[in-house]
This record gives sequence, structure tokens and C-alpha cells, in this order.
Amino acid sequence: MRILLKLFVFLRRYRWRMAGAFLCLMLSSGFSLVVPQIVGRAIDTGVSGGQGSFLILAALAVIAASALRGTFTYFQSYLGEAISAHAAYDIRNAMYDRIQHLGFDFHDKSETGQLMSRATADIEAVRWFLSFGVLRVAQLAVMLLAIATMLVIMNWSLALISLACLPLAALRAVTVSRKMRAVWMRVQQSIGDMGTVLHEALSGIRVVKAFHREDYEASRFAARAGEVYDGSVEANRLYAFNTPLVVFILAVATGLILLWGGRQVVAGRLTQGELTQFLLYALMLAMPVRMLGYLSGVASRAISAGERIFEVLETQPTIREAPHPVQLGRARGHIRFENVSFRYDSTGSVLEDVTFEAKPGQLVAVVGATGSGKTTVINLIPRFYDVTCGRITIDGIDIRDLSLSSLRRNVGVVQQDVFLFSASVHDNIAYGAPDASRDRVAAAARAAHLHDFVASLPKGYDTWVGERGITLSGGQRQRLAIARTLLTDPPILILDDATSSVDTETEYQIQRALTTVMLGRTSLVIAHRLSTVKRADLILVIEDGHIVERGRHDELLDSDGFYRRVYDMQLRDQEAEQTARYQEGRV
Repeated sequence: MRILLKLFVFLRRYRWRMAGAFLCLMLSSGFSLVVPQIVGRAIDTGVSGGQGSFLILAALAVIAASALRGTFTYFQSYLGEAISAHAAYDIRNAMYDRIQHLGFDFHDKSETGQLMSRATADIEAVRWFLSFGVLRVAQLAVMLLAIATMLVIMNWSLALISLACLPLAALRAVTVSRKMRAVWMRVQQSIGDMGTVLHEALSGIRVVKAFHREDYEASRFAARAGEVYDGSVEANRLYAFNTPLVVFILAVATGLILLWGGRQVVAGRLTQGELTQFLLYALMLAMPVRMLGYLSGVASRAISAGERIFEVLETQPTIREAPHPVQLGRARGHIRFENVSFRYDSTGSVLEDVTFEAKPGQLVAVVGATGSGKTTVINLIPRFYDVTCGRITIDGIDIRDLSLSSLRRNVGVVQQDVFLFSASVHDNIAYGAPDASRDRVAAAARAAHLHDFVASLPKGYDTWVGERGITLSGGQRQRLAIARTLLTDPPILILDDATSSVDTETEYQIQRALTTVMLGRTSLVIAHRLSTVKRADLILVIEDGHIVERGRHDELLDSDGFYRRVYDMQLRDQEAEQTARYQEGRV
């Protein structure tokens, strides 16, 4: 009930439509209950009493009652579907909004396929319950109460026989519901796992084909699909066994009614019409009793789906704004790390006691081995994660006191793993500044050395970029990402190895463009290129989450420490290449 009550909260906005649906349900049920009375009187008065005219009136009354019942049933169904569609729309938007606002720590642990399954299959299961289940539960309660009352009023002894089946049917429904809830939870989880396998296989289709693993991926998907199949079959087996059992119990009750009621007719204590009326009500009683089993399955699936949905909706973002956040205008770009430590959940420290200062307009290069903590340093500045200890300030203000919008408006990030949307080149560049003019978009593309390439495309900036930018080369995607960040004109620029996917010639051209772009900005660069390192005002050498050396290029070389080893292993060859270029007159 806890999950169902949470789902009902989404119906509050549509309470007047719900009231209309319930009114239609009551009227539809009322006209259904009228028909057996008309038939009973028709038999007693029209058939037994020989009044043919009454039979005509009774037939017309049955037709009219059935027509009115059908009319109100239509409006009840229409309103129910409309309400459930609106509620599903609200739930889906609430879930998507929550997913968008949850931090990197949530997405680091979540599987895309599972999230997609919760936003689609799980919400559809809830929608079906809100559409079919809620009104049907109300109808079931109304019909059971009304029919039971009428049966007791008509003949209490026959009513006891009829109603004796209800506890058995209810007990069976509760038992099956508990079993089906566990089964449907496994099914919903399996659907998510299947979505994860599908997403990975389609996203990595080039890797799959490169290693000729089509059969392996097909077997992985078949295994997950098999789990969905097995769970669905088990749930349907439970339901399929339950329904005939309930029908059999009702059939036994109907036989006993016919036997005992027939004796009462023979004894003169009951008329033929009253017995017929009683049998019709007993048959009507079968519908809500059988529906009880079906509703238990629908509710079980909705509860299982609801649990998975509310796991996301009730997850609180770890990155939260202060109660009264500071709105930062255009920052000067003075960044300070003060004894900053950071760890992911319960794992060991990734950064330990990191302290440094980047003054406005400076270029700071971060150097270190893979896994040393370089990317973590730059991810802390826009608050993709929060520090565990210490603090980070921009222009003297703790970034945790700033509004997230103003903080991230001042910090432009070009990540190493470039993501592009299925949209035009223009829309991808203008993603962070959707109101930017064509001229501004083109200027940003020129700064990233991308304009000439875009101009050569058949549709220029209107050329469609495939999913994840698959129609572009790695270097083109990286330059587009640089242009996208530059268009927002941030005073603080972060480049996470932003030229790693380009060839040497293109890298040289981008670096030349970025030299101009970085003027007047505080820039932090994860550097693997000698040209960046040599121009840096400050080089931070990170090893195992600690800053082990800091200074300028020449100073660190002379110290003959860790930086010197990095230089010998990674950068010396680049210096030789630059010397050759200089001798050729290319620099």
C-alpha cells in the first residue's frame, strides 16, 4: 500500500476528472444492477402472469438500461485512460528531471539500460494499473457491496451460499498476488538487464564487428531475453491457474443456489422470477470475483515497477546548493585549492591534501601518470563532485556557496570523452548558448580550427551529425567540443587533454588558436603535449593523489625529479619534433 499511495499522489492534479470517472462508474454499475430486477419481474408478471404488454416494456427497459450502461462505461474508460496517460506523463517527466539533476556519483554506478527500462517499461506498468486497476478496484468494491446487499435482502439463506465463495477467492488472490509481486520484480529487473546488453551492443557495434563477436552478443541478449520470458511465463502460469480455480468455486456456488433455490420455488417460498433474478446477480458476482485475481496481477506488477521508479525519484542529489546561494557574475578567475582531499564513496583517497593557486589569466598544466588524480582535480572545480575535506574557492568564495548555474556558467569544460548529440553542427556548437547567432557560432568554430571543415560540408553548419558524432573523425569531434565551450565565453577554461585525439598538425593549429583564446582566461589543462607544458605559468605534477612537484617547465627539468622522468618518457620526442619543424621553417 505504501507504493500504491505514492502513485496515487500523481492523481491529485486530476481529481475532478477522477470524480467524473467514478461518477460514470457508479452510474454504469447502477444500470447493470437494474437489469436482473427487470428480468425477474418480467418472468413473474409477464410470463407467469400472462401480461404480454409488460414483457414488451421490460424488453425496452433492458435495452435502455444496457445502452445507458454502455454510454457511461465509455466515458469511464475514456476518462480513466486520459487520467493514466497524464499521470504517466508526469511520472516520466519527474523521473527524467531527477535523472538529469543527479550527480556524477549516481551515474557512475547506474546502468543506462536499467534507467531506460524504468523510464519506459516500469512506467507503462504503472500507467496500466492507474488506467485499469484503480477504477476496476472501485468498481469491484461497489459491485460486491451492492450485489451482496441485494442478495441478503432477497433471500438470506441463498445469499450465504453465494457469498461463501468470496473469502476463498480473496484468500487465493492475496496469496497469488504475493507470489506474482516477487516474480514481476525479477521480470522488471531482467528487462532492465536486457536493455543494458542491447544498449552496450549497439553503442559498441564497431567493436563487436571488429572482434567478430556478433554470436557472443546474440547469446548474451538471448540469455537476458530468456530470463524475461521465463519470468513472464511463471507469472502467467500463476494467473492461469488462479482464474479457473475461482471460476470453479463460483460454479459450485451457482449449482448449490440452483439446487436450494429450486426447492424453495417448488415449496412456494420463492417465485421463478426471484430465483432467476437471484441467479443473474450470482452470475454478476462472478465478474468482480474473477477480476480480483486479474487485478492482483496488475497491482503486483505496478508495485514492483513503482518500487524501481521511486528508487530513482527518492534518490537525493549529493551536489546541493546552499539555502541562499551566491549568484556569481563574471568571475575574475582566481582559483584556490585549500587542503583538498577527495574519495569516491568508501574507496581510498583519490586526492590528499591538495593545495595550489591559479591566478586570473594564468595557464596551469596538470601532469601525471594515468590514475594519479588529474581528472578528479578538474572535476571538482565545476562541482561535478564535492570535496571530502578542505575547500575550493573562486574569487575568494567557496564554490559550495555559489549557485550551480552561475558556477558552471563561469567554468567551461572540454572533456576528453567528447559527446555529440544527434543534431546539426550548428546546434551541437550552440548547445550551451542556444540563442547565439550564426556569426558567433562561426567565430567559435574558427577559434577551434573547425570552420573550414564545416564550410566544406554540403549543408555547412546545417549538416546533421550522426548519433554520438559518429559521422565525424575523432579530431573533428574534439574541435567541435572546443568550439561548443568557447561559445559560452567562460572566464575559466578547463581542457581535459582536449587535443589528445587529433594528429600532430591539427594539434599544432589548435594550440595556436587556443593561445589567443586563453588570453584573459584562467586555464587549467591536463597536458600531454609539450607545447602546452612549456607555455604553462604553473605545472602541477600529481602522483597517487598528491602534488609532488610544482613550478615552470625549466625549473622542474633542473630539479631532476618526477617531472624529469615524465619528460624523458613522454615529452622529449615531441621536443625533437618541434625542433625539426623549426629547422624546416614551419614554426
